[in-house]
Amino acid sequence: MTRLKSLYRSHTCGELRSEHVDQAVTLSGWIARKRDHGGIVFYDLRDNYGTTQVVVSGDLADVARELRVESVIMVRGSVVRRAEAMVNSKIPTGEVELHVTDLKVLSEAEVLPFQVAEDDKAPEHLRLTYRFLELRRDKLHQNILLRSKVIHSMREIMTSLGFNEFQTPILTSSSPEGARDFLVPSRFHPGKFFALPQAPQQFKQLLMVAGFDRYFQIAPCFRDEDPRADRSPGEFYQCDLEMSFVEQDDVFAVGEALFKGVFTKFSNWAVTETPFPRMPYREALAKYGTDKPDLRIPYVIQDVTEIFGQTEFKVFKGEIEQKGRVCAIKVPVKDLPSRKYLDETVEFFSKLSGKGLGYLLFSADGGYKGSVAKALSEGEVHALREAVGVDGNAVVFLGAGAEGKIQSYLGKLRIKLGEDMGTIEPNVYKFVWITDFPFYERDEETGTIEFSHNPFSMPQGGVEALETKDPLDIHAYQYDLVGNGYELVSGAIRNHEPAIMYKAFEIAGYPHEEVDRRFGGMIRAFKFGAPPHGGMAAGVDRIVMLLAEELAIRDVIPFPLAQSVEDLLMGAPSEVSEKQLKEAHIVIRKPEPKA
Repeated sequence: MTRLKSLYRSHTCGELRSEHVDQAVTLSGWIARKRDHGGIVFYDLRDNYGTTQVVVSGDLADVARELRVESVIMVRGSVVRRAEAMVNSKIPTGEVELHVTDLKVLSEAEVLPFQVAEDDKAPEHLRLTYRFLELRRDKLHQNILLRSKVIHSMREIMTSLGFNEFQTPILTSSSPEGARDFLVPSRFHPGKFFALPQAPQQFKQLLMVAGFDRYFQIAPCFRDEDPRADRSPGEFYQCDLEMSFVEQDDVFAVGEALFKGVFTKFSNWAVTETPFPRMPYREALAKYGTDKPDLRIPYVIQDVTEIFGQTEFKVFKGEIEQKGRVCAIKVPVKDLPSRKYLDETVEFFSKLSGKGLGYLLFSADGGYKGSVAKALSEGEVHALREAVGVDGNAVVFLGAGAEGKIQSYLGKLRIKLGEDMGTIEPNVYKFVWITDFPFYERDEETGTIEFSHNPFSMPQGGVEALETKDPLDIHAYQYDLVGNGYELVSGAIRNHEPAIMYKAFEIAGYPHEEVDRRFGGMIRAFKFGAPPHGGMAAGVDRIVMLLAEELAIRDVIPFPLAQSVEDLLMGAPSEVSEKQLKEAHIVIRKPEPKA
C-alpha cells in the first residue's frame, strides 16, 4: 500500500508492528471502543486499514474520558511494545500500542442511535437510516472492500482476454426485458419518457455491429422488481460482455475463465474445475425442481409415475388420471429419522404446496414402513426400491401433482432436507451451465405466447423452427451459470438476422411495425451487416455475496434500498415541487384510499 503520510497521519491504524517500537508516529481515526481505568484511558482507534490500541494518561486522560465513541481524533505519541501477557493476537497490531503525548479532536460524535462496535440487533429501518454508521462495522466494511477488489479483478481478467470497456447510455428506451421499467419524463418532449436500462442489451449488440468485437462493462441496471434476499430492489450491477463471431462454447470459455479466476483468487474454497458441467433446462427442472440447482446437495428428484400406473392408492391414482406425476426423493441415512421429524417435514411440505407428502422408511435388513406403506402393494414398494436405488437405511419421500409444479415443491423440500441432514457439501463453489431454455412460454392468465427469457436470442433451428414448430417446443441458445443455487450469469447467442427477428417477435404478438418502432435502431443496424455474436452478464452483487459468505445481498452493497423499496438515508423516493412537475409536464393522480 502507498504510504498515506499527511498532516493527520504518519501511519495508518493497521500498520504499526514491533519494528515501529520507539518511533514517534501520528494516527487519525475513529474511537471504536473506550476503556476508562481511572488515570489511564484506553482507546481502540480504527480507520479503513485496521485498529491500534491507544493509551492516554496524565492531563490528556481528562479530555479522552469525555469523548464519545465514534468521535474522530488525531493522536501523536510513541510506539511501545505491549507486555507479553497483554499481546492481542487477534489483530495485526496487537504486539504494540501508542502512548499518546498529544490529542486533537477532529470531529465529536453525538449519542449513537445504535452500537457500532457490537451488533445490538437494531431494526433495519434504523440501520439503513444511519447506514454510514453500520458501514463502520468490520464485517460489513470488509464486504464493501471485497466488492471493490472483485470488480477490479474482473476488469483485469476481461482486459487480459482482449475485451475493451465501454459505457452505454443510462437514458434509453423501454424494452421488454421481463421486468418493469423505471421511467424518466422528458422535459423537451411532453408526454414521452426515457427508461433506465434493465440491461445494456441493445447497445452492446450495436457495438458488435459497429465492429468492436469484444466489449465489457461493469454496468448499472435498473428494474422495478420486488425485493428478495438475493436481489436488490431497483438497481444492481453486472459484468456485462459481448463477443463477435462466436458460438455458445466460446462464451462459456470466457465465463469460466472469469469465474474460475475470481473465485479462486478471493476464496480458499474448492471451485468446480473447467469446463463447468452443462445441464439442459428441462433436466434441471425434472431432477432438481428449479433452473437454479444447488449441486452441493446430493439428492435428486426421480419421476416414478410408471410404477403406479395401475395403483389402487387413490391419491396417486387421481393425480395420474389428471395427467399429473408421482415423484420421489431418496435420502440415505445412517439412522432412520424420528416420527416427530417426519411429521414436521410433512407439515412443511403441506404448507408449501397444499398437498400431502408420503414417505417410506427402508431398513438395511430389507424391511419397510411409513405413512403410505399400507396404501401401496408389495410389488409397488419393491419396484420403487429398485427404481430409486435403495441400498441400506433410507427415507423415500413421495409427492404427486401437476407436472412442473410437484417438481418445484419437491425442489424446495430437497433444499430443506440438505440443511436438516447436514449433507450440503461445505467449502465448495459448484458451478453448472443451464442450457437450452425454452424460447417462449404461455401466459397463465391470458393464454398468449410470450418470450420466456431474452427476446433477442437466436432460436435453435432458426427461421425454420419458428415456421414449423409449436412455439412452446422451440429452444433458444440461452444459458445461465448457476453457483450454489444462485443464478450468477444469464446470456445467449443473439439473433442477428432481421427476418428471424421479425418472425420471432411476430409469434410473441409484435407486428413488423411495432418491432420497427420499438427496436428500430437494432433492426436497422442488422440490415447493414451484423456479425454472429453472443454474450452474457454476470451479477456482481451475487458474486460478492457468495464470496463474502453472506445470505443477504444488502450486506455487500454500500447503500441498499430497504425492503420497503425506500432509500431511508437520503429520503427517496420523495415528493417534488409543483415547479418540477410542471417542467416535466406531469400531473399527479394519487390512488383512492382503500375503504
